[in-house]
Amino acid sequence: MIGTGSMSDPYAPLELKTEYTRKALLIIEKYGCGVALQTKSDLVLRDLDILKRINEKTKAVIQMTLTTADENLCKIIEPNVCTTKERFEALKTLRENGIPTVVWLCPILPYLNDTRENVEAILRMCTEAQVRGVICFGMGLTLRDGSREYFYRQLDRHFPGLKERYIREYGDRYEIPSPRSDALMRLFHHTCEQNGMMHDNDEIFAYLHRFEEKEPFGQLSLWQLQRNE
Repeated sequence: MIGTGSMSDPYAPLELKTEYTRKALLIIEKYGCGVALQTKSDLVLRDLDILKRINEKTKAVIQMTLTTADENLCKIIEPNVCTTKERFEALKTLRENGIPTVVWLCPILPYLNDTRENVEAILRMCTEAQVRGVICFGMGLTLRDGSREYFYRQLDRHFPGLKERYIREYGDRYEIPSPRSDALMRLFHHTCEQNGMMHDNDEIFAYLHRFEEKEPFGQLSLWQLQRNE
């Protein structure tokens, strides 16, 4: 399995011009590898033809982040990428074409999207799109030095007064948990369990890392082996 997208989105706008990701997928297909690709863009659907061919032989898994069900809030906290609705439609299209999907539920920003209504809405989308699993490391976010300053500037810009509340309650902590974290995590695990979605992070990562040789591909390999003998 070859993974991409954890540090930089493979479908950044420049991909429309360079097609580096599409070329990489063609190499992955050529050598019979699987792929676990993480993105926030519905541009992934452009390469559905290659993903389907890879998935016929082994496994092509698309991972997408869902943060908020509120489209207006999404445009503020996730600018310059597809909205939640567009990603949801992409997840459904992938599922209709037999491509397995995984959702990352993050980040959950205290006093912005850390509500029961938001988590329930996102999990309803996951259920409807029949995702294989939902990854969640807790209801909150992390703030490194440098990113914290940028984040606070954006809070001042879009949500006046909220920065002061963060500073008062969290100081310069790296981990910023929602005060509703425990209740939301219980809701998360219960809802995933009820709807047959994996929700243990270790189990999901094992699935993403596991190379699976599909039967037709395996039969071809056996035939080739017998011919060589």
